[in-house]
Amino acid sequence: MKKTAILAASALLTFAAPATAQNLSNLRIMAPASPGGGWDQTSRAIQSGLQNQGIAKPVQVFNVPGAGGTIGLAQLYNSKGDSNLLMTMGLVMVGAIQTNSSKVDLSRVTPIARLTGEYEVIVVPANSPYKTLGDLAAAWKANPSLPFAGGSAGGTDHMLVGLFAKAAGVDPRKMNYVPFSGGGETLAAVLGNQVTAAVAGYGEFEAQIKAGKLRALGISAPKAQPGIPVATMKSQGFNVELANWRGIVAAPGLSSSEKGALVAAMDKLHASKEWKDTLKTRNWTDLYMSGSKFDVFLKLEATRTREILKDIGLVK
Repeated sequence: MKKTAILAASALLTFAAPATAQNLSNLRIMAPASPGGGWDQTSRAIQSGLQNQGIAKPVQVFNVPGAGGTIGLAQLYNSKGDSNLLMTMGLVMVGAIQTNSSKVDLSRVTPIARLTGEYEVIVVPANSPYKTLGDLAAAWKANPSLPFAGGSAGGTDHMLVGLFAKAAGVDPRKMNYVPFSGGGETLAAVLGNQVTAAVAGYGEFEAQIKAGKLRALGISAPKAQPGIPVATMKSQGFNVELANWRGIVAAPGLSSSEKGALVAAMDKLHASKEWKDTLKTRNWTDLYMSGSKFDVFLKLEATRTREILKDIGLVK
């Protein structure tokens, strides 16, 4: 009888395996932005990893740009029950949902995993009189109109400047934030001494920091980062932490087993050597978190982002 039971259990396992594989065939990953950007790069790295590791085949990536990703988010919401559709997203989308008054928010989709992130740095020109973050904060408190450059209004860079303002005793609504559409424009502004300071992901400024053209005053990481010789903002007395993270979500209306299969696929991808190599090659920070933990994180991040944007004066 025991042998019969074992054979029966084995047969059930053999039967169940193809169903999981079936759920992970013909996956489509939406990058809710134009080709070449961070969400697009992340989507294509996931596509390559899933296919090369045999986790899912085939995997297609397509782009739906516009409105900080909220156009793509609305399309994902309208694909209720489609267990083959994923969308790459991140902190920028969390903010865009609020600044664009999107009718669809992230509570309407299925969270799968947070994948990567990049911490932000505050830089000044090499000839700046501000040698430390404390120097800059003191000058800013005395003159809130000092211009800070960064990416689009309401984006991660803007949020970091708002957090720094609050920590430095500056009214975030009075700060002079100069938004640029791309990192190249931000870099040109700070190198040309058109602004007092600038904010972006470390990678945007790395070459100029290493060349001695820019001075990095602080990084928004919770602790010192390997290979990045920049003191954290926290270690300098400013309780500021922010990561420009990226993650992946699925359509709403999935069963627990369909969601479980997608989470398991991301867990397997994250554990692979190929993904670890991808993180190293692209200089992405591993911020992996999946399943119910990511569900909770998204809710907390939406609340936190709204508070930051309210302080800045971008949302009511």
